[in-house]
Amino acid sequence: MLDLGFSVLDIAAEPYAAAPQLTARLRVTESTGAVVHAIALRSQVRIHPQRRAYDAEEEAGLLDLFGERARWTSTLRSFLWLQCSTTVSGFTGETEVDLPLVCTYDFDVAAAKYLHALRGSTVPLELLFSGSVFTKGAVSMTGATGFAVEQVPWNCEASYALPVLVWRDLMDRYFPNAGWIRLDRDVLGDLAHYKASLGLTSWEAAIATLLAGAQAQDSPSRQHVSGREVRS
Repeated sequence: MLDLGFSVLDIAAEPYAAAPQLTARLRVTESTGAVVHAIALRSQVRIHPQRRAYDAEEEAGLLDLFGERARWTSTLRSFLWLQCSTTVSGFTGETEVDLPLVCTYDFDVAAAKYLHALRGSTVPLELLFSGSVFTKGAVSMTGATGFAVEQVPWNCEASYALPVLVWRDLMDRYFPNAGWIRLDRDVLGDLAHYKASLGLTSWEAAIATLLAGAQAQDSPSRQHVSGREVRS
């Protein structure tokens, strides 16, 4: 039986990918001396938000995900960020391989909301590994060896503290000073009509105008007289 181990050497932004991608450099070890022909490797990348501290600004950004800080003892739980895969070429002893981590900035995704709220320090990650390992098979009566297949043990995992700056630099490279939200088609149609009717030149201007109007309605001067609310 094989004795496999995994560690994360580095995670860096991929400079020439078609979509936002981080690349994790993995070291894979096998301590029994067996010849590994290949590994069809899969990985779950999980975020452990309870393993770091948060300042007041980050707390405000995490309200939608975890609620008020008083609730964090029950709401801060690890969650899935990415599922990814790669093929490890044949080796004996140890080797290194790149694992592509294709990212999104879609704010309907919990991980994107979480990462956007962070201002510094690191993101506590845990990579859980699985997959199939192809090795040299037993010698048959005809002298042929063939190959054997084992599964990557369920307890193979590795931790890594991803600098928040790496994530921010990646998003700035692909979406400079921008982000993404998804709207219902009818709402998008109404917003397009509103934008055109006011002669606004961008979606940002349309939303900013709506927000300014909502804020103006929510902040008139108020006085309370004899239990009655009076607007001045």
